[in-house]
Amino acid sequence: MPVAHRIAKLRQRLAQEGLEGLVVSDPLNRRYLSGFTGSAGHLILSQSAALFATDSRYYEQVGQQAPDYQLERVGYEFIENLTRMLGQAGAKRVGFEANSLTVAAYAEWVEKTPGIEWVGTRGLVEGLRAVKEPDEIETMRQAVRLTDAAFAHVCGFIRPGMTEARVAWEIEKFFRERSAVGWPAGHIVAGGPHGALPHARPTDRVLQRGEPIVIDMGCILDGYYSDMTRTVILGQADARFEEVYSLVLQAHQAAEDIARADLSSQVVDNTGRGIIEAAGYGEYFGHGLGHGVGLNIHEAPAARKTQGEPLVAGMTLTIEPGVYLPEWGGVRVEDLTVIGPDRATPLTQSPKQLADMVIPL
Repeated sequence: MPVAHRIAKLRQRLAQEGLEGLVVSDPLNRRYLSGFTGSAGHLILSQSAALFATDSRYYEQVGQQAPDYQLERVGYEFIENLTRMLGQAGAKRVGFEANSLTVAAYAEWVEKTPGIEWVGTRGLVEGLRAVKEPDEIETMRQAVRLTDAAFAHVCGFIRPGMTEARVAWEIEKFFRERSAVGWPAGHIVAGGPHGALPHARPTDRVLQRGEPIVIDMGCILDGYYSDMTRTVILGQADARFEEVYSLVLQAHQAAEDIARADLSSQVVDNTGRGIIEAAGYGEYFGHGLGHGVGLNIHEAPAARKTQGEPLVAGMTLTIEPGVYLPEWGGVRVEDLTVIGPDRATPLTQSPKQLADMVIPL
């Protein structure tokens, strides 16, 4: 992991923001900037210092995983040592991660650090994380390959009479047997009317022949996520499924074809959304078209109807339009892509044509 140049980039951001230092408390930002995979600790970064404060459970691990940092053996007395460490870093105007620190913790920091000017920050590290480095993309490519393999396995496994929960566990088992883990929130397997809930959770509902089944799945490999959705049908597709699926696939492909660096993510959303709206299904597509993926399942950039940002080469972006019809079900098609100068390259390789979504019985 190229930690040194990530620290250098952050120091440039701190200078631009007029900050003398930053205390990093978000676990994913801590991992990104240090390589540390443990569950506790704070980074204190300034132009002249890179300190890692943690307790005795992790002293050895910090030495192994975060050699770019000076270990501060503060035990469980981080706050009691905070003023000293900030003085060591030469920082008096110091940023804190507003999205990570609780109000109670912030009040205690202020109380215990007289003379420090605290400034809430948002997105300083997340902005760096949004543009992936080659090693990050390669790790995600491997995670996606595993996800493609899991989907192929499920297509050969799933049958009418199985519960959503049974199929979701088969996906999880596939990943765990291959040194990966599934998402903490679990995979989505939603059959029939249940599929009209974009974030449905698997239940003991029995899957039926001839109904759409939304499968949103992925794994975590070496800390990085994959994300993919396909909508299958068991047996034979009826006219309604063919109509809705073909529409969603058309919107998906149009958005994927237009996505590229220097284009606003809002334009990508509106491209796919416009096709669904023109067909009269606009009210049944309520969520954003896509999001970034990396150390978290949802991170920058976001592609939404009313919100966008310029896409940059190296960003990841899911392309996942959907249509959700109450009492019938839903259809969503999702690839994970990498933004390039002229196009978005899908990491996802699973089939997505209509004929491939019909599982013969």
